[in-house]
Amino acid sequence: MILIFCAPSGSGKSTFVKHLLTHYNNFELSVSATSRAPRGQEQNGKEYYFVSAERFRQLIAEDQLIEYQEVYPDHFYGTLRSEIARIQNAGHHVIFDVDVKGGLNLKRIFGDDALAIFIQPPSIEELHRRLIARNTDSAEMIAQRVEKASKELEDAPYFDVRILNDKLDIAIAELETLLRSKGIIN
Repeated sequence: MILIFCAPSGSGKSTFVKHLLTHYNNFELSVSATSRAPRGQEQNGKEYYFVSAERFRQLIAEDQLIEYQEVYPDHFYGTLRSEIARIQNAGHHVIFDVDVKGGLNLKRIFGDDALAIFIQPPSIEELHRRLIARNTDSAEMIAQRVEKASKELEDAPYFDVRILNDKLDIAIAELETLLRSKGIIN
């Protein structure tokens, strides 16, 4: 199974992904490529494959990506074909932690072989507060992320499932119940 986790930045999708990876051994994260700079303690090959915008354009030209998006000018994100093959060859479920447009592209590509999950923040105001508390972006970048989030929330109905991340423990339990009902976890 392919699980696609999407949400506006700061909604907590990475927390859901980390929970699955920590508590279940049949999942593996597809590490995306990006041309943005690492944040905080992010490491190349772990959170992302960090490449220059020029190298990213080369990956596009060489058809090495299943999908990609230019999320902000010269800030590309994309899914490497080699990652999917690596995870499936290991017999694991593939997890994607991607932006909303990338998630919709992946769902279109994989169809019924994928479960697209949208993690929804309780409100734009709460999302803004979380982004500030994360302390990884400038005020200008936070403003861009909040503006983008308003548009991304409009795409939530196009996902297979929406999980409201208001109280994390309740939202995680909802995710686990969903995955049990589909036979993905025990």
